[in-house]
Amino acid sequence: MSAGPFRRDPSAFKGAVETRPFESDVLRDNRLGDPHVRELPVYLPPAALDGEALPVIFCLSGFTGRGQSMLETHPWKTGAVLAYDRALEASGAPGCILAMPDAFTRLGGSQYVNSSATGRYADYVAEELVSFVDETYPTLDSARGVCGKSSGGFGALHLAMQYPGVFRAAASISGDCDFELPLGPEMVGAARALLPHGGDPAAWLEQFADKHDLSGDGHAAINVLAMSACYAPNPESPSGFDLPFDPETCTRRADVWARFLAFDPVEAARDHAAVLKDLDLLYLEAGLKDEFGLQFGLRRLVQVLSDLGVPHEHVEHDGGHFGLDRRYAEVLPRIDRALRSS
Repeated sequence: MSAGPFRRDPSAFKGAVETRPFESDVLRDNRLGDPHVRELPVYLPPAALDGEALPVIFCLSGFTGRGQSMLETHPWKTGAVLAYDRALEASGAPGCILAMPDAFTRLGGSQYVNSSATGRYADYVAEELVSFVDETYPTLDSARGVCGKSSGGFGALHLAMQYPGVFRAAASISGDCDFELPLGPEMVGAARALLPHGGDPAAWLEQFADKHDLSGDGHAAINVLAMSACYAPNPESPSGFDLPFDPETCTRRADVWARFLAFDPVEAARDHAAVLKDLDLLYLEAGLKDEFGLQFGLRRLVQVLSDLGVPHEHVEHDGGHFGLDRRYAEVLPRIDRALRSS
């Protein structure tokens, strides 16, 4: 169910950005109590406003972000969508429709997976929103891609693997992979943050809800707790999930960590090689200065893909993990070309 659209900054875009409230069935009554009615921003190039059927790309935000964060139009800042809009104007290309889901949760994000601890966010995007966008906008039949940065890059790979045929192209900008690199050091910070709360995630989350303080070990704690909720849900646990370490000694819990690794693209690619081979484009990039070591994790994923015979494009740039909206100007046209050539 949805209401009529709201227009976003009509003087800024040559195309148009619409936001519509969408009522989700699969997010209703989620354990965290997060809203099941979400705003969906959609960018429509001028060609779409003229009725031309275009490919659609689902753009997934990173951890603690929402789709709305891509819509910055401040005169001194250029968000990803505005940069794309200007590039289309300069090139005269018809472009793609962009859909930007809001998959934020009380824990900071959903990783775009289905979890009893957070909600069915994979189904929300790949089933509900895909159908809604196709029904509402002039989309080109089956010409659909998914991309994102950081957690959104992980989400793009996860959705492409889990929903064969739904997305014809997938692109990851500094997406989470080889989980030991980004999460191993974070566990120490998370364990340190839990110490004053007796190692109890629920107690830490209760105080976090008052101020949302990410300073000190705050970001590490919410990051690890959110990933635990996404990758290791446990309906029988008081917090709804299992930690991958003993909070008293910070010793790794091998059985829980194995559940994390089942989602790691480095491991998941082995079980979904046939699906990945069937994509028209699998694009992967990371910055050589990535603060979480994802340039190395990506190189390991690329080695696995090469061993499996999965076609892919691998790009490295001279950047870090942050301020990556500029990379969409490089990635979105690649997806567009792949979807039109299929």
